[in-house]
Amino acid sequence: MSAALTLHTYWRSSAAWRVRIALHLKGLAYESVPVHLVREGGEQRTPEFTRRNPQQLVPTLQHGDAVLTQSLAIIEYLDETFPEVPLLPGNPLSRARARALAQLVACDIHPLGNLRVLQYLEHTLQLPSDARTRWIARWVGDGLAAFEALLVAHGAGEFCVGSTPSLADCALVPQLYNARRFGVDLEPYPTIRRIEAACVALPAFAAAAPERQADAPPA
Repeated sequence: MSAALTLHTYWRSSAAWRVRIALHLKGLAYESVPVHLVREGGEQRTPEFTRRNPQQLVPTLQHGDAVLTQSLAIIEYLDETFPEVPLLPGNPLSRARARALAQLVACDIHPLGNLRVLQYLEHTLQLPSDARTRWIARWVGDGLAAFEALLVAHGAGEFCVGSTPSLADCALVPQLYNARRFGVDLEPYPTIRRIEAACVALPAFAAAAPERQADAPPA
């Protein structure tokens, strides 16, 4: 019997959401442990959680005695440990393209609009709300424009890379939620929107959505 999986998560964290999608796509049972990122200064800053993840970030995945951090590394670990329903394509070029798209989101878009960055802009630099919104819109827009161009250039299939969801789709869908949350116009990105529609029609993506999580606030 394999070791249990425990995901330390937050309902609206797009990084944790990526891992939830991967777990559901693979049909893996896991225990969800909410970490509230705002309440009382953020539960991720407690000594107990900091010992588990010195970066004070979610997601954090425990698999038996192993503790894993960073969403894309976690998903690749899951893909190698549980190879059924692969989330990386079978050939090297397609794998590289899936990783590049996922990293475009996780490394180039998401960090510039992450909670700790927005808190710094608000509390330390004291930027007003409209300035913070323009900040987010600029970097999300630039990133999604590049993502769309890469999809078109590489001839995206039903999903980002081929006919089944991959690491790239796990990264894309949560970022689009964030984009809408901050009023970013998605009309210029028809390929992205087409792929998103294919993703969210799948039960795994629906189960991983923020509003379906136990720690989501009442509607």
